[in-house]
Amino acid sequence: MCQYNWETRRLIENSHPLSGKAYLTFAKKLKQAGLDNGIVCNQSHAPFPSSCREIRSFFKRAIECTAEAGGQICVIHPNNDLPPEENAEMYFELLPFAKSCGVKIAAENMWNWDTERGHSSFAACATPESFCAHLDAVNDESFVACLDIGHAEMKGSGTNAVRMIKALGQRLQALHIHDNDQWHDLHQIPFSMKIDFNEIVKALKDTGYNGYFTLEADQFLREYTGSTVFEGIKQLAAAAKKLATLYESC
Repeated sequence: MCQYNWETRRLIENSHPLSGKAYLTFAKKLKQAGLDNGIVCNQSHAPFPSSCREIRSFFKRAIECTAEAGGQICVIHPNNDLPPEENAEMYFELLPFAKSCGVKIAAENMWNWDTERGHSSFAACATPESFCAHLDAVNDESFVACLDIGHAEMKGSGTNAVRMIKALGQRLQALHIHDNDQWHDLHQIPFSMKIDFNEIVKALKDTGYNGYFTLEADQFLREYTGSTVFEGIKQLAAAAKKLATLYESC
């Protein structure tokens, strides 16, 4: 049985702007709203989970919207429970279309939850070995890695962010950055919890990472209301600047 987040459910139920015929017009509006405020689109995220057929039917639309918004990378989750060769079949289907749109597809390191042990457990791309195996199975320059820092730092992941960065090397071209208690997937603002971003940024510098530092601290913003959210966004901007300063000083 598939578990949907709120935005994905809206997409399936045709109540989301991206589910209608004018989805590209909406993507264009998002791009302009960003540009009006000095923000460029560097990546997008396709709906998930990839294990659901009704979700996968929106993947090409997500790629189109990425291109319309000016993004270079569309993050598409692998199926948590499939091996690299089977996940590769999905990516092979999408890559010709993505290339025609001028967009790269990025896989992301995933996690499952062990209810008996009370922490995360193995899923597709969760370890350096699994992530590299997925990249090797597709073996295409337009198929790259997006490392979710928080996922890599969860208890039970079998790795950590620094090990993942070093293993992925030049194939790492996108990031999802957020903080947690090194146990749960909390998506909090960097430098607020237990993840050591000093070592992570150093590893990024050492491996020559030259992509964006993309924050995915959406749960942090849930603490704010519509009238106060700008304060939260300013705090996220400050955290991003701190990460950039760390990178420059390495």
